[in-house]
Amino acid sequence: MPKNELAKKVVRHMMENDFFSQWMGIEVLEIKEGYSLIKMTVRKEMVNGFGIVHGGIPFSLADSAFAFACNNRNILSVALDTSINFIKPVNVGDVLTAEAIELHNGRSTGLYHINITNQNEHLVAQFKGLCYRTDKKLISI
Repeated sequence: MPKNELAKKVVRHMMENDFFSQWMGIEVLEIKEGYSLIKMTVRKEMVNGFGIVHGGIPFSLADSAFAFACNNRNILSVALDTSINFIKPVNVGDVLTAEAIELHNGRSTGLYHINITNQNEHLVAQFKGLCYRTDKKLISI
């Protein structure tokens, strides 16, 4: 099976079982080995008392992009360390895109950088994720 076909199959399986990403309305745009591109639209129930998006929403979007990128080789990987920087406010109706790029693919760890942009291609947040790779598979092939 070509490597990107396996990556897509793994992410399809992950999305079918990821009810939080489904609730967020995440749409998978592109999957390649070690890479993911996803998007979502901010809804009114995602804002805080200040009228801007709750910080957990862009974090969760980036976390999903991170998970799809670091697991798509069919090696179960879990977050070891993550961080996010919020750069611009996000509002109801904004369409957010998260692009996860692999910086390091090691035997036991992987490092990923995720940019989150809005519909105007403005950078609204940056996320960094370090994963730990287990010896388990996500799907049987």
